[in-house]
Amino acid sequence: MDEKLDIIAIGESLVELSTDEKLKDAECLHKYFGGDALATAVTAVRLGSKVGFITKLGNDAFKDFLLDGWRHEGLDVSQVSFTEERNGLYLIARPSYQEKELAFYRKKTAPARLSVDDISENYLGSAKIIYSTGITQSLSLSARDAVKKSFELAKEMQLMTAYDPNFIVNISSIDEAREYFDEIITNVDVLFMSAKHDMPILGIESVDAAIKYLWDKGVSIVVIKSGNDKGYYTGYNGAVTYNKFYITDVSDTTCSGDVFNGGFLHGITHGCTPAEAASLASITAGMQAQGIGAIKSIPYHDEVYRAFKGV
Repeated sequence: MDEKLDIIAIGESLVELSTDEKLKDAECLHKYFGGDALATAVTAVRLGSKVGFITKLGNDAFKDFLLDGWRHEGLDVSQVSFTEERNGLYLIARPSYQEKELAFYRKKTAPARLSVDDISENYLGSAKIIYSTGITQSLSLSARDAVKKSFELAKEMQLMTAYDPNFIVNISSIDEAREYFDEIITNVDVLFMSAKHDMPILGIESVDAAIKYLWDKGVSIVVIKSGNDKGYYTGYNGAVTYNKFYITDVSDTTCSGDVFNGGFLHGITHGCTPAEAASLASITAGMQAQGIGAIKSIPYHDEVYRAFKGV
């Protein structure tokens, strides 16, 4: 590939079927696509970044829908490869902010076939930032190896790396999440964590203590998302800044953390300081959380930048 990229995201995609009614009552489900790394990738694209997506795509009835959708978004899909396994699926119902139903069908799916064979050193070298998540590592041993190899190659080429453990208790155990984290953290430059869900991996309760611990591990930029404090803590260059949530009156926070990551990485690759990138990302995630569904609710450049610039 001749064109330079800002970000390459490595991860899974799932078909999303969503409704604002209870699943038992819904007569219509809206089709889109989801996945944590994909949500981050699409966010950055909608804000104006050039982004590549590496995954395995299943040869089933959803293949063309997914691939055409990613191309329509503007993702570079030159490194998407195909396999006979089916694509994953999840259903999400959000009749109110207090009520949420999720059903995942993601075992033995196409993205689990990701391996080091899907990682091109030349392709990685075309980007500024390589991004992946603990969810990607959890797909399979081969996917875990692919993430590890990608980050090792990125560091050898002096590229920036970004990682989110994205620990979900019904996907991985806490011990598995620690294994994923420990094998990759020495090659991570930008780390995103949830105070509630991810900091237990560290065994540290204090946000300040966690940031200092991660700095000592060699992480340059640490972003911790705190629901209790209604904002984001960004640790960089010996200082910690705080950005409040852009909005608290939200409809659906599914993938909002991943959307924040995409906004932040876009900001970093487009001249923002880490504190500015966190502000831009907070706006992006807040706007996304006012809709239903993960990716289809992600806002676009003009809307976000109007708010970011206070217009």
